[in-house]
Amino acid sequence: MNTRAIAKLLKIGEVAAGTGLPVKTIRYYDEIGLLAPTVERSDSGYRLFNEAIMNRLAFIKRAQSLGLSLSEIQELLSVHDGGALPCGEVKHRLQTKLEEIAEQIAALEMLKAELQGLLSGWEEQPPAHLIAQTICPNIQSNNDE
Repeated sequence: MNTRAIAKLLKIGEVAAGTGLPVKTIRYYDEIGLLAPTVERSDSGYRLFNEAIMNRLAFIKRAQSLGLSLSEIQELLSVHDGGALPCGEVKHRLQTKLEEIAEQIAALEMLKAELQGLLSGWEEQPPAHLIAQTICPNIQSNNDE
């Protein structure tokens, strides 16, 4: 590696400062292969990053904030690294994520209705025969056994 090339490369602390990510996170991303084409090692073993690292880390942060896993992000970056624009695949992943969220919302709405029903019929002093048969008669019924 010549010194002119090294001068254009960023040290991990500079990358951390520029992205707001902890050094530990950047190291982890490198270890799992998310940063592969943007990182190289100096003769002494230090990580050195080209300027494309900033865009790559911004993509990773944004994709994570939208609910994509690191393995999904790795697949999207592989498409990009292969020379293609991964927007179609990103759209597909986000549509799937939206469907998952809709299912979670429906499940939470059902749970909310169940909790409201339980609370509306709450008895501070349940009948003695129920106390003897259950731990909390308000949430247990004979149907639960």
